[in-house]
Amino acid sequence: MATSQRNYTKFHLRLFWSVISVLLLICICFAGFQYIREKQFRIELLLQKLSLQSDAINKELEQGVPAERLKNDASLRISIIDFSGQVLFDSEVNHIAPVESHATRKEVLQAMETGIGYEIHRRSALTGNIYFYVAKKFDNRIIRLATPYTSELLSNYKITALYIVVTLSVMLVFILIFYNVMRHLGANINRLNDFVTKAEKEAQDDYPIGDLENIPATFSNDEVGDISQHIVQIYYRLQHTKQALMAEQQRTLKQQEEQNRIKRQLTYNIAHELKTPVSSIQGYLETIIDNKNISPDILAHFIEKCYQQSTRLSSLLHDISTLSRMDEAPELISKERVNIAELIDDILEDTAISLKEKNIQVHNKTIDAPLICLGSHSLLYSVFRNLVDNTIAYAGEDIDIYIECNTEHPQYFYFTYSDNGIGIPVEHLERIFERFYRIDKGRSRKAGGTGLGLSIVKNAILLHGGTVTAKLRPEGGLAFSFSIRR
Repeated sequence: MATSQRNYTKFHLRLFWSVISVLLLICICFAGFQYIREKQFRIELLLQKLSLQSDAINKELEQGVPAERLKNDASLRISIIDFSGQVLFDSEVNHIAPVESHATRKEVLQAMETGIGYEIHRRSALTGNIYFYVAKKFDNRIIRLATPYTSELLSNYKITALYIVVTLSVMLVFILIFYNVMRHLGANINRLNDFVTKAEKEAQDDYPIGDLENIPATFSNDEVGDISQHIVQIYYRLQHTKQALMAEQQRTLKQQEEQNRIKRQLTYNIAHELKTPVSSIQGYLETIIDNKNISPDILAHFIEKCYQQSTRLSSLLHDISTLSRMDEAPELISKERVNIAELIDDILEDTAISLKEKNIQVHNKTIDAPLICLGSHSLLYSVFRNLVDNTIAYAGEDIDIYIECNTEHPQYFYFTYSDNGIGIPVEHLERIFERFYRIDKGRSRKAGGTGLGLSIVKNAILLHGGTVTAKLRPEGGLAFSFSIRR
């Protein structure tokens, strides 16, 4: 399902115009401030110039030069005013009598207060012209100079065109640079937005899982590009993790199904294996009970058979208990320092009579070897005892057993247990570690086997951090190779 379309201004454009607007505002404020400073500076220059001219005029007056004969720039209007504001002389006025008092003039008021004053722009009531006025206070008079407010004077204190050009040029360069930066930012955002949109479609199953890996997501070589690339990589890792979790979930479900199948099969096999000795014992006992006059020889024979079946039943229950303990609570199995060489010697001593009866020679190359490991003595005993018992029961007579160990590895002992007996058909080789699996069921039960011996061997070795494999020897017999963590 496609995502709904949203109408919005792109982020990088909004950021661009926001910054440009702020920049324009700053430039306008700076230009205004600079204009005021520049204007004030030029006014002060003009004030200084007219002040010097006022000093020169005052000096001439003190020397007795009549006001009418003062040296004067034709463009300047000279006024001499007393401290009451009365105009004593004006170069533009022929008759002073009609001139009103100048006590309220801005430049005169400032001169009276601070010694000098000015007014930039005012139309004269007498001449009708607009002047720039400067008034300066001396010991017994105020001399006011006025220069016409012409285009030349206006240009003297207006901001220069060069300043405007420089300001606009700098601003234009900044806009171009900033636009280029925003263009790269916008490209990264657009690529990331496209990727997120496709990722959202993928999440809604419009895209198959993993299809995004074919979508190029290249970003610019900067911090924003790096962040965007990291976001994409994190998404890919999350997708791979999701797929791995789904695959692991499927494997777990399959394992659970397989475990349930194995448990059902195991329950059936246990019931079947237990049924055989129990039925035999029950049959023998029923015969004894139903026949009161049974002969002592037959009675002894039946009792012996009951004992054999009860022994087989006890072995079966012991093996089932051992396997259950390894399956259900391996962490509860206590471990200790075990001397495997001594353990093998004990097993060979315990089975010496059975080995001798079948004329089986044992070539044990682990005698006096430093085979010390941290493990379960009972389980390690079961490993080697089951291998020896299997050889005695099924390998035949007049054969040899070879027990060897490679101790070169710093973490593991590598054992080889082999015989040159009759072996097994190759098609059974992969299944001999399965529980209750028998090559010859009748022969196995007759030999007293439970069908769990090699399964106990495998699980005990796995519990000790090792692995086990079996193979047929070219010269006949079986060879078991397994490792045990030191």
